[in-house]
This record gives sequence, C-alpha cells and structure tokens, in this order.
Amino acid sequence: MRKELESTVPPPRPSCPAAVPAPPTPGTPRHRPAPSLRDRTRYWVDRTVVKGMTTVAGWLALVCLAVVAPASALLVWTDSRSPDTVQGKVATVWRTVGQTLRLGGEVGPPLRIVLSVLLALVSLLYVSTLVGLVTTAITDRLTELQRGQSTVVERGHSLVLGWSEQTPTLVAELLAAHAQRRNSAVVVLADRDKLDMERELRAVLTAAGVRRVRLLCRRGRPADPAALARVSPAAAGAVVVLPPDTPEADTQVVKTLLALRAVVGDTSPVRVVAAVRQTRHVATARLAAGPGAVVLDVDGIAARTLVQCVLEPGLSSVLEDLLDFAGAELHVHRVPGLDGRTFADLRAACVDACVVGLVRPDGSPLLNPPPRTALGPGDAVVVLAEDETPPTWTTTPATPLPTPSFAMAAKVGKAANAADTSTAPGRVLVLGWNRRGPEIVDGLARNGWEAVREKNLPAPDPAPHVLVLGGPDGHPDPDEHTLVTLLRLRAAERESGHRSSTVAELTDAQHRPLAPAGPHTDLVVGGRLVGLLMAQVSQTVELAAAFDELFSPEGNAVRLRPATDYVPDGTEAPFATLVEAAGRQGATALGYRPGDSRIPLLNPPKTGTRRWSHEDTLIVVTTAGTLQPQDEPARPADTPVSP
Repeated sequence: MRKELESTVPPPRPSCPAAVPAPPTPGTPRHRPAPSLRDRTRYWVDRTVVKGMTTVAGWLALVCLAVVAPASALLVWTDSRSPDTVQGKVATVWRTVGQTLRLGGEVGPPLRIVLSVLLALVSLLYVSTLVGLVTTAITDRLTELQRGQSTVVERGHSLVLGWSEQTPTLVAELLAAHAQRRNSAVVVLADRDKLDMERELRAVLTAAGVRRVRLLCRRGRPADPAALARVSPAAAGAVVVLPPDTPEADTQVVKTLLALRAVVGDTSPVRVVAAVRQTRHVATARLAAGPGAVVLDVDGIAARTLVQCVLEPGLSSVLEDLLDFAGAELHVHRVPGLDGRTFADLRAACVDACVVGLVRPDGSPLLNPPPRTALGPGDAVVVLAEDETPPTWTTTPATPLPTPSFAMAAKVGKAANAADTSTAPGRVLVLGWNRRGPEIVDGLARNGWEAVREKNLPAPDPAPHVLVLGGPDGHPDPDEHTLVTLLRLRAAERESGHRSSTVAELTDAQHRPLAPAGPHTDLVVGGRLVGLLMAQVSQTVELAAAFDELFSPEGNAVRLRPATDYVPDGTEAPFATLVEAAGRQGATALGYRPGDSRIPLLNPPKTGTRRWSHEDTLIVVTTAGTLQPQDEPARPADTPVSP
C-alpha cells in the first residue's frame, strides 16, 4: 500500500532554483572585525624588533625614562626633606633618575652633566659587553658539553666505539664488570646525539644498579682521528669497536680500526676487540686492527650458536648465563704454588669455583684436558667463578672418590647409550633464509644432521625439529618472519597435539617477550650473545680462544647431559660428587639445571646434598659422544694433548 501511495505522488515540477548568494567578486572587500589593541601592540613590537639593535635600544631608553622620571618626580615632590625651590627639586629628580639608570646623576654646569652621562654610558657599555662575553662563553661551553664535544681525561676506562643493537647489552655488561673497581668509567663514542645516547642508556645504568662507575657519552665519528683523540684511546684499558646498523657496517669498522692505530700508534697498542657482520670481512679487519687485536665474526658466531642449539636443545639460556657478568663467568688466574698438580687435582682442590681448563704461556687454551695433564710453568687456570676474586684452593690434593662399583658402572653405561640414542642425528626443518643459512646447513651436515629447507610450514603435523631463521637480508625488521612463523607453529602444534623442538633466531632482544615460544623453544638473540661475548673478551683477552672453542659444535663445547649419565637415578649426593663422576667420564661439570626449572645453575655450591633424578640436566664441557673414562699417562701441559 505504501509503495502504491508513493507511486501516485506526482513528481515535483521544475521550479526556479533558490536564490543562492553569489560569491564575492575578486577585489570586493569583506567585512572583518577590527584588530584589537593587543593585536596592534604585538604587531608594532614585532615591526620595531626587526628594525635592529639601535631602534630597540632607543625605545628601551624612552620606556625606562617614561617610567623612572615621573616616579622620581613623585618621590621628590612628596618628600618633606626635598629642597623648597623648583630648581632644587628638578636637580634632585635628575640625580634620582641618574642613579636609577646609572647615568651619573651629576648636577651643575651642562658640560659637567654631559660628561657624567658620557662616562656612565661608557661604563654601561663596558659592563654589558663583559657580561655578554662571559654569558656567551658559558653558553658555548654548555652547548659543547651537551653535544658531547669535550675531552675525556680517564685512564683504564672501557671505550666503546660505534652504536648498534649490541650497544645497550655491551654497556650493561661493562658496567657490571667495572662495579668492583674504584674510579672507573665506561665511555661511548658514536655519531649520535649525546642526549639521545644518555637517554637510551639511562635505563641500562639504572638496571645495573652501579653507582661507582661513570658512564660518559661523546658525539663524533669513530673513524675521525680528531674525534677519537678526545676520548683518550691510548689510556683505555680496552677498546671495543661495534659495527653500526648500516649496509656498510664492516667498512666503517675497518676505517675505525685504522683511525685507532693512527691515534694510538703501534708502539703502545691497547687491547682491541672488534666485530664484523660478514665472515668475508674478518681477514681485512684483522689486518686493520693489527697484532694482538681480537676480531669476532658476528655471522659465524650466530650460525655456530644456532647449530649448537639444534644439537643441544635448551642450550641458549645456558650460553647467555655463561657469558653475562650476573652470576658465574669464566676467569683466568695464575696461582703460584700449583705447578705440577694434575688437572684432576685442581678440579677437586678448587672449593668455590669450577675448573674448566688451562691456558698455556702462548695463550692457547686447553679446555677439559685429560685428568692427568699437569700444570706447567707459566700456565694459567680457567675457572668458572662468581667474580674475578681468586678462588680458594685446598693445600693438599683432595682424596679421590672410590672406583664405582660394577653395577653402578653398568647403569651409567645404559644411561650413556640412552643419551646417545636421544641425541642421534636426524632431520631439521629450516623455515626462512638469510646469509647465515649456508653456514648453518654446513654445520649441521658436519654433525650428521640433514637440513630440509621449506618456505612454509608443512601440514598437517609439524616436524620434530624446526629451525626458524630471521630475514630475509635487508628487511627492515628481520624478526617479523620469526614471530609470524612461531605463531603458526604453535597453532599447528595445538591442532596436531605434537610438540616440536624449535630453535628460533631473533635480532632484537626486545622482541623476546613477544615471541610465542613453547616449552621446547630456544630463542637465540644473536646480537645479544655477541655483545656479551665482546664484553667478556674485552676484560680478559685470553678467553677469546676459549670461547671460540666453546662456541664450536665440534671439539670441547658446552653440552647438556642427563644427570643419570654420571650417577644412578635417586642418588643423594653433593654437586662435588657429580664433578668427580663427570671427570671420570671425560667431562668437566659447570653446573646443572633442575628438572622442574628452565633456569640453569652455574657453579652451584659443592657441599649441598640433593637427590638427582633422570629429569635433572648436567651442564658439562666435553666432546660429542665422549662418555668413556680417560686414563692417559701423566704428561706436562706443554706437550700436545688430544682432549
């Protein structure tokens, strides 16, 4: 019915259009409100100021006279002690005005008045010029300090050259390393605004809780010798060169190393630790750094770490705990009176630290040597301790534990076979790709693993072992692919009910809380690991070769083994017993990870007794598959030994 009614309504007849006001023609003045007195005054002031200093000074003098002269006259005419005559009152008014405006205020003949005003103006000009010069000098100095252009006068400080994603991690570790030293400093030189650097590092300084260490930021190009000389590199205890977050990062590192040698010279070299992003630039950087410098390969370290985490699930947290200064870390000590003692004796005689290996006089490390290797003259001991304080040693060698019984040895053998079966080589699904991919695949192949590269997650069931790489190269956010892939992988696991042992690569440590990681996921932040490693090596350069071996999947590396590989399930014993048991199996124990926790405990107390189960994991330094007792004849440390 409504449609019929609507259809019967006749269409509207065309009518004349409504009158619309015609737009104003060009040139026709519109009615605008008149500007207010405040607006006119502001406009007049603006026009007066732009005319120059002379006009501003003239108007300032007129305004001051217009205020001071009437006020002075009012004071004189209302003062009962003022002169009675008009001439005397005028002279008093002039004297008051002159004293107020510092114009002399002399009375008498006109020449005397003019000369007094002239002298007052000269005095005013001198004082104002002097004040202006002092103010300008102070302002320039404050501006120079704010821009970070001042010279650093320090000795024994740690100098960081360049800025990258590793800088906050590196600075935090250096602050922790300097916490036990007096009058120490950490200096950062980068081509960034000083206030921005201090603002970004303020959170690091607050988190470190270090008050005795000074953090100084200076602005300048690290490759500029003039800017480099302002931070006293020759007096530094260690110099760390970081690759910037630019495509030509390695080129900048080489230029910085050349500038450093130009400023410091070759006669008095300093301890230098540098890093390059690509492996092909390592040789060039080492030539530029000179002898004695340490150049780290960022891509190589990241690739080897990812391979290790695939071979040893759960290793990433152990490596981070081993590299940072919060807790136990590696130290090198030369202790007199230990010459001739075997490695087994040193391991048992160290009360509050874990002995990891030896350093020969030429600087070459010997990690996890055979138990009967003797400490020779000039050798140093590598220990895992809470700080750089020398550990406590017993005066006499500790009594060795009795030889395990046949039943216990058989049980350990079964556990070893089970461990070998659980860590047998297999296939790993590689999702994503970047320039580190070929080196990772090659490292897995050398350890008997087959890498299967896929662009997308296969359906329906995820693979037992998954490696997620960031990238691709040149992407503004390489972690985007990692986060999305992990999200899809977790969804596939929930749908299929199967859990995958996953290793994922991240670039930015701030993305770690965002990553949808499962209970069997290792998140490897390559930049953070490199920053931690550079901090460790900068403080103890002898550890460079030791870490190079520990980060290699081959040889003596950090590995995770079930505690039942060394003691029977349910054994109640202190950690010292497992140290001795691991030593009998050719391994060096560093700590353990309880079965109900994912947090590793490095260098735990050796006296506390606990019950060990098959869920507990022992953290050891050993070769792959080494679970047989070692009983070589005694030999000095300077004799070549195959661990």
